[in-house]
Amino acid sequence: MTTSPSELRRTLGVTDAVVVGLGSMVGAGIFAALAPAARAAGSGLLVGLAVAAVVAYCNAMSSARLAARYPASGGTYVYGRERLGPFWGYLAGWAFVVGKTASCAAMALTVGAYVWPGQAHAVAVAAVVALTAVNYGGVQKSAWLTRAIVAVVLAVLAAVVVGCLGSAESDAGRLDVGASEGFGGVLQAAGLLFFAFAGYARIATLGEEVRDPARTIPRAIPLALGIALAVYACVAVAVLSVLGSGGLAQATAPLADAVRAAGLPGLVPVVRAGAAVAALGSLLALILGVSRTTLAMARDRHLPGVLAAVHPRFQVPHRAELAVGAVVAVLAATVDVRGAIGFSSFGVLAYYAVANASAWTLDASARARLVPAVGLLGCVVLAFSLPGVSVAVGAGVLAVGVVAYGVRRWWASAR
Repeated sequence: MTTSPSELRRTLGVTDAVVVGLGSMVGAGIFAALAPAARAAGSGLLVGLAVAAVVAYCNAMSSARLAARYPASGGTYVYGRERLGPFWGYLAGWAFVVGKTASCAAMALTVGAYVWPGQAHAVAVAAVVALTAVNYGGVQKSAWLTRAIVAVVLAVLAAVVVGCLGSAESDAGRLDVGASEGFGGVLQAAGLLFFAFAGYARIATLGEEVRDPARTIPRAIPLALGIALAVYACVAVAVLSVLGSGGLAQATAPLADAVRAAGLPGLVPVVRAGAAVAALGSLLALILGVSRTTLAMARDRHLPGVLAAVHPRFQVPHRAELAVGAVVAVLAATVDVRGAIGFSSFGVLAYYAVANASAWTLDASARARLVPAVGLLGCVVLAFSLPGVSVAVGAGVLAVGVVAYGVRRWWASAR
């Protein structure tokens, strides 16, 4: 089967797709999101994790069904456009590109903070440049590197779990699941923890580069999500058993603080190195996903058409990748966006709300509509349960996108 010069090459199988999803999920989120979630939910942290997992599962199932029907780059941007109309597809794409571009910069700065705290911005820019170059060389090279990163991160997390649960400091009594901060705190924690689950979207946004997408994507998305949930649950239980919800809420580097409290100071540098590698993996997958959504939006002229080009040799959206890499590098060099978890979660929850609404239209039966209905409701509730600043900024950014869409439509009709 030949590939058109304007299309991407289908090279990814089920294993590669699962690895890309894991590289996005089992990344810096688990190293960073537990502490703010504990501050929000207190002893209800594990309940918040369960709520986030339910919403993520519904989103994953909706995304898998849609990706099998529309195996093209762009993910929910394409699904919303095809099922709900151009505006909703555009809004999903806008939320994804803007929110995840900020997340890219946050991940790059996380790498810098762990590798060389005194030169965090310089290291962040170097990481962006290096990973953009890897992506430029083809998605298969990105998948190989992601596989190595995922292996390292899972090994580090396994060491944290075994070290904490096997220590004398571990106490099952600290796993009290009562919602000490109320149900509102649990929902806010779920919204923050959703940041660590959102990576399975990367599988859908790579739909044009997956072999046999109708079979591969519906298998890869739930597999990646299930593995990530199992890992997160083990890590959360292990860390809580040593620090408790109060200690976890005050931790600046939760996993490193947990192994130190467990009496394993020699493991702290390993955890720090694992966090840096995890952030690299998240950054690599984020750049992949954002550039593919940028490609899809450029094809429809919602972004400059020049970004729709596909490299004739590497079969990647090279101009979109370079543009995304340049914007992220500038942000990483000039802005501290490590507090962007809430903003990113708001944008991604808006993105998945459109995905669930799109999946609702696929089948009129009540049984088929249950999952997208729960997913849509969950996305809306979690989005507006986030900290007020995150909601305000996220809603403002979406409003800017709506205005830009209206201006573009007016300009096109006036010509």
